[in-house]
Amino acid sequence: MRIRVMSPVRTDSAPGVHLMAKPTGPICNLDCSYCFYLEKESLFPGRHRFLMSDEVLRAYVAQNIRSEPGPEVLFTWQGGEPMLRGLDFYRQAVRYQRELAKGKTIRNSLQTNGVLLDEEWGSFLRDAGFMVGISLDGPKEIHDAARVDKRGQPTFDAVMRGIALLKKYNIEFNVLVTVTDAVSRHSLRVYEFLRQNGLRHVQFNPVVERVAGSQEKAAGLTFAQPGKVAQGPAGSPHGVAHGPTVSLSSVPHGRTVSLSSVAHGPTVGLSSVPQGPMVSPHSVAPAAYGEFLIAIFDEWVRKDVGLMFVMNFEWALASFMRLPSTICLFAENCGKALIVEHNGDVYSCDHFMYPDYRLGNIESSALEELANSPEQQAFGQAKSADLPDYCRRCEVRFACHGECPKNRFMTTPDGEPGLNYLCPSYKRYFTHIAKYMNAMVKLISHGQPAALVMDAIKGPLAIRLSPRTGG
Repeated sequence: MRIRVMSPVRTDSAPGVHLMAKPTGPICNLDCSYCFYLEKESLFPGRHRFLMSDEVLRAYVAQNIRSEPGPEVLFTWQGGEPMLRGLDFYRQAVRYQRELAKGKTIRNSLQTNGVLLDEEWGSFLRDAGFMVGISLDGPKEIHDAARVDKRGQPTFDAVMRGIALLKKYNIEFNVLVTVTDAVSRHSLRVYEFLRQNGLRHVQFNPVVERVAGSQEKAAGLTFAQPGKVAQGPAGSPHGVAHGPTVSLSSVPHGRTVSLSSVAHGPTVGLSSVPQGPMVSPHSVAPAAYGEFLIAIFDEWVRKDVGLMFVMNFEWALASFMRLPSTICLFAENCGKALIVEHNGDVYSCDHFMYPDYRLGNIESSALEELANSPEQQAFGQAKSADLPDYCRRCEVRFACHGECPKNRFMTTPDGEPGLNYLCPSYKRYFTHIAKYMNAMVKLISHGQPAALVMDAIKGPLAIRLSPRTGG
């Protein structure tokens, strides 16, 4: 097993910042019903052109290279659908990168729905050395239930054609599976589909979105804005201004608060819980995401270590090895994974692309200044500063760190706000995998491949270690 990230992001332990680009803003050729970014179109004026200009592109390339203290510079292109910006745009981006690199190694990662991939794109992505993340939610009937085009037509066949093209051109890619309520009910079916189709590098991202309140609806939004991280002096964040929350202790054991069920058993309707947050129908239930991961992990750890590379498990292994998190979700603090919109505006985070979190514009401000501003410092430090005591005492805090602040809209059993909606999932998941992860850590620490854990668990979980060789 190797620690591997297709689209790395900066964490609080990394020296630089990661600036993800949105060359077409929220514009997309698909109409996925759970997408949190499509609605951002309503935050811009009518008749707005969602196309990153050449001036903004050059400023992005120059600043991203200049702000990176290390020898390797990461460029991540996302949307919306970034391929809508066209091949000529990316050819120009590569020319600027080569012109301005100053000896640094350039890496590019493109996140796409895959529908527009063709021979010309394949040739370019291969020659330019792009890595690709492609969205696929599993078998045809599962994928097509939510991932449709603007006419409501299914996209599975087009995505699979795109994947075949990536394979043809030997382009390194991974598959991003969005775990909705529906997808969470088919964990092993999804995993087996990926395995049978030779999709060896995968990542499972949960969908958690709250239904918009009156103010957000008035602004044309479908989903609620995450709790605001107060803007204050660096080192003294005021934290998350939590809205109405639901206490997990108010829900009978084994039941959940959501539009759908947790672990798909009996549920308590949101309407029966006073002042509860209404999550979208597609949102995975609080405990179901953990059960989804556990079912796949149990299959993987017995058969596929070293054969299937599941990013979620690699992130966990890094945490059990006590390495700095390679993803902001599980870092102690965040704030170093910013985005630049098509017009050059820089925001605190992909999930906080709202006016309150606009830091400035890349054409008029230095990226280092925006990333180190008091506002952004407060944003990043609030992740640990506002962690509830319930989380601070948790035995798996080292692996979770409260996950993403956007999902912290529940209350703890003792009534403290700021508990992550997915807390039941993460607590169960990290606890379940601990003995296997610790076994792999021991193997790796003795110079042995982590895949040997598969032999160890055929009987009682025991690890036979070969003596170290060399000095």
